[in-house]
Amino acid sequence: MLLNNQHEEHQKELLSTQIEIQNQTMQHIGREIHDNIGQKLTLASLYTQQLAYENKAPQITESIENISAIINQSLSELRALSKSLTDDSIDSLSLVELIQSECEKVNELKKCKVTFKNNEDLANYNYQIKSVLLRICQEFMQNSIKHSKCKNINIILMRNNDHLSFILADDGKGFDVDKKSNGIGLLNMKKRTEIIGGKASIQSSTSSGTQLTISIPL
Repeated sequence: MLLNNQHEEHQKELLSTQIEIQNQTMQHIGREIHDNIGQKLTLASLYTQQLAYENKAPQITESIENISAIINQSLSELRALSKSLTDDSIDSLSLVELIQSECEKVNELKKCKVTFKNNEDLANYNYQIKSVLLRICQEFMQNSIKHSKCKNINIILMRNNDHLSFILADDGKGFDVDKKSNGIGLLNMKKRTEIIGGKASIQSSTSSGTQLTISIPL
């Protein structure tokens, strides 16, 4: 029993360290993209604009303008990537706000309708819990849209006394849990939940869709 507890604590510490390293690495890459590559592309764009202005041959000018357009498009995409890598929303936003944001993104796609219910007085949980539940939510919705052909996804996040419940369900075509219980996606979601001290169970059938239930003691 003592060895099991020590192993669980060790796994939690490893997860915490891994998440921190990943976060720092992404922040560094994001800053490098913005400060280094972004500045070089901006300079290249200015050079091509100057060449187009000074050049008198229409055909060459058109080619230069096309190159400039490609550089500017690449610069715009790099800025968006840099912003996403340096985003500290997991730290700054509550769990409810993070899940709500993901639901809104999916609803904007208009491929299915996502409904989110929650306790409005939820506490602001630590980074590990927020990060793990956010990734599980993203993966579940992506799988539902891609594989189940669902029309609705319902998400419930509730705190009941000493535990947190996170339920995600779709009304898609479902699957045979026994045959896919070892699938990488399911194993990842269950493993992530276990590392933050919770339990995950999944129910699915071809007639009633899929439901993932997560319970985390607090």
